Amino acid sequence: MRYDERMVSIPNAVRVSAGRHGGREALVEGELRLTFAELAETMIDVVRAVMALGIRPGDRVGVWAPNRARWILAALGIQGAGGVLVPLNTRFKGEEAAYILRKSGATALFTVTDFLGNDYLGMVRGAAPDLPAVAPGRVVVMSGEAADGDVPWDRFVENGRTVDRARAEAAVDAVGPDDPSDIMFTSGTTGHPKGVVLTHGQSLRAHGWLSKVMGFRPGDRYLIIPPFFHTFGYKAGWMACFVHGATVLPQAVFAADEVLELMERERISILCGPPTLFRDILASPRLPDADLSSLRVTMASAAQVPPELVRDIREVLKPEIVHSGYGLTEATSLVTATIHGQDAVEEVTTTVGRAAWEVEVRIVDGDGRDVPRGTAGELWCRGYNVTSGYWDEPERTAEAITPDGWLRTGDVAVMDDRGYIRIVDRLKDVVIVGGFNVYPAEVERMLAAHPDVASVAVVGVPDERMGEVTAAFVVPRPGAEADAERIRAWAAERMAGFKAPRRVFVVEELPRNASAKVLKNELRTRARASR
Repeated sequence: MRYDERMVSIPNAVRVSAGRHGGREALVEGELRLTFAELAETMIDVVRAVMALGIRPGDRVGVWAPNRARWILAALGIQGAGGVLVPLNTRFKGEEAAYILRKSGATALFTVTDFLGNDYLGMVRGAAPDLPAVAPGRVVVMSGEAADGDVPWDRFVENGRTVDRARAEAAVDAVGPDDPSDIMFTSGTTGHPKGVVLTHGQSLRAHGWLSKVMGFRPGDRYLIIPPFFHTFGYKAGWMACFVHGATVLPQAVFAADEVLELMERERISILCGPPTLFRDILASPRLPDADLSSLRVTMASAAQVPPELVRDIREVLKPEIVHSGYGLTEATSLVTATIHGQDAVEEVTTTVGRAAWEVEVRIVDGDGRDVPRGTAGELWCRGYNVTSGYWDEPERTAEAITPDGWLRTGDVAVMDDRGYIRIVDRLKDVVIVGGFNVYPAEVERMLAAHPDVASVAVVGVPDERMGEVTAAFVVPRPGAEADAERIRAWAAERMAGFKAPRRVFVVEELPRNASAKVLKNELRTRARASR
């Protein structure tokens, strides 16, 4: 099924599902419980309010808030009015948020003032007080206290009554599959983030299909922990639920015991997230007493997921479906996937599946030539899923996408004879030791099996004899007395000499950016300084 053809746009998907699943719960947060019919009505009220705010088709609007029901309502209202959603990472500081609001040309901002003590407005106004998006009357405070000049949510909705309902319905009707739905800024670990422009059609086509093969169905209940500012929580999360008639339960902050309690009480059937989410749940003392019999679908999402973790999810949590896949923002976060009922447990455990429906993939060398099956190279993809480009960055777009439409993912991968793909590492992170390619992710996976290691990052550092060698930074498990030399010796016994880290640093935590990606440049600097 082509979900872009059936649903047309993300806000229209809510209206279509209201017609099919009107009495089912669509959105649950605390005492708020909206059916699909009620969600469709509420969405139109918010579209009216967005139009009253002065947002017009093509205007960019920022949303800077945690996973909450009003995040979703704001997004649907912005898009229903023809606006372009610009999600902001909740870990951003003022200068980071200001850059994205300025770069995107955002004319308004939806935010909160009551999340974990964060003063989002103070931070961004301190960094860039002249931004149009934070001018008086342009900020909607979705929860928390609103300062003079800012618009609290209730007043924002009340203002929408000045806009005729028929105008709002017509505005939703006018949004088509080729219209931009959002600009998703990639985090990156160096330089400024890039704004990936994606459309309603790409989003619906990709994640309508992916969630279908993952097993989403009417009546499912998804506790969404991945953040809404990321495709995983947004398009593969609440949007996919609305497409398939499933219930969305936003979770703003992850705490394993609280999540287990919610899963039991709300009969959660879908749970997806990064490997750390599942590790924490599996380690919770409350797990043996929790009733998780409702759980059907799981997915631990990362380029590299330890096979041991996938096996633990299957054996301990006992879902019907364990899924794996791979994507990146520039490809609407969908490139490959495993398919329940077609792919064996081994493929789910050790690969990211095969090319998604109507997506092409290649593994190429440094000159863009296909490499033999079983040989590592850069993964390229082409299809409807690939972005038209980075917002206002034609040169960076040309660097990423070939003239004939192939997206250079920057990830090193291996494809077997049946088309299954294994992600090996980031191209820029490959370490060349005495002429041999070493993929840090492979070394990290092996070191993660050490009983004292909670997390690990491996980088390359200069070496007079070998050109480069690997160095590992490890965070010990709680209560473990990790010894750097013993870990190094343990690694040397289990991997080829050119792969094994020459130095091991035991640290309390790994440096990360606002999207929780490890800052490997900082680690390289540390390793070099300690020589």
